[in-house]
Amino acid sequence: MTHRPGRVRRRITLAAALLAAVAMAAACESTHRVHRAAAAPAAVRPSPVPAAAPGPLPGMPPPLSPSDLYAADRPGDLSAVVRRDRPLVYVPNLDSNTVTVIDPRTYRVLRTVRVGKGPQHVVPSWDLRTLWVNNDTGNSLTPIDAATGRFGRPVPVADPYNLYFTPDGKYAVVMAERMKEIVFRDPHTMAVKDTLAVHCAGVNHADFSPDGRYFIATCEFSGDLIKVDTLRHTVLGRLHLPGEHPMPQDIKISPDGRTWYVADMQTSGVWVLDGDRFTTPTFVPTGDGAHGLYPSRDSEILYVSNRGEGSISLISFATGRVVEKWRLPGRTSPDMGGVSADGKVLWLSGRYHAEVYAIDTADGHLLARIRVGRQPHGLCVWPQPGRYSLGHTGILR
Repeated sequence: MTHRPGRVRRRITLAAALLAAVAMAAACESTHRVHRAAAAPAAVRPSPVPAAAPGPLPGMPPPLSPSDLYAADRPGDLSAVVRRDRPLVYVPNLDSNTVTVIDPRTYRVLRTVRVGKGPQHVVPSWDLRTLWVNNDTGNSLTPIDAATGRFGRPVPVADPYNLYFTPDGKYAVVMAERMKEIVFRDPHTMAVKDTLAVHCAGVNHADFSPDGRYFIATCEFSGDLIKVDTLRHTVLGRLHLPGEHPMPQDIKISPDGRTWYVADMQTSGVWVLDGDRFTTPTFVPTGDGAHGLYPSRDSEILYVSNRGEGSISLISFATGRVVEKWRLPGRTSPDMGGVSADGKVLWLSGRYHAEVYAIDTADGHLLARIRVGRQPHGLCVWPQPGRYSLGHTGILR
């Protein structure tokens, strides 16, 4: 079975009551303090009833389609802001402290640039003008001019494991994994504006609701999901995933905004849940070490990289089922990356094999295998279609 945009369709076609909080957590809340502590984990209970929609987050560009959050991400539909940007693939090499730059047309390495210590991801800014290298253990962000590919001077930022942007463009959201915090910063200067202590271990990946009013973040080492109010910077709920020692990784919302998918590396599949209700999820097995999640450019397929077994599972957004699996040849460890602007190539880092994979989205065959630095992680394909970026390696809407 093969996947080509348009063919999969033929194959297959907060809460009303306020969340309780313990007195201790409530007493810690102060309107005069920048740092807000989240409620103690045991006191946060998700409600089974969704709240009435108050309307989209003020300042957020409205969705192009009420039924498709990715309607702005169609093949080749580049914003005027990025239309002339140089097409490149940026690969952060965690253990080499470098970023490898690849020409996506020739699959050749153009150069390797030294950055800060422990680069985890390369993240497009909300305005699509800057790509930020997340130097996690180096406590800095290295800016890259998105138009030219030129690297700039690092900006001091504590523990930037991952980076997101609120849908209104008002804040950069740093996932400070080691510090167990979500830090809201100025999206340009990266000055701290607010800090939220999350009391879960390994907070690192996130995605935003259709109206932008909340986001759900994964806590890899404690096996939790946390739901955060985008405006108030408070924890709305916490949900521990079922299974034995769950390790949630990437998270993505479905095109219609009703369903959230959470890759679980330990349970080897994807958890599926209703983000509004935030209730117990169901499970879809995909493969050993499920890690990265990437929607296809036609909004029909979710690509799941199974790092432990060297495969890619294809989940149909229409049915919620795996419709195909591509196995990469030889020993591989597909991790994180993104889809090319034209939708024809899925780019993934090979985390434990010091390489990058270019995969044909028509049938899953390997187009190229490119040597890079040690432990390549959250690579970024640039430019990408879309009007603005929510962060990570390219969540554009």
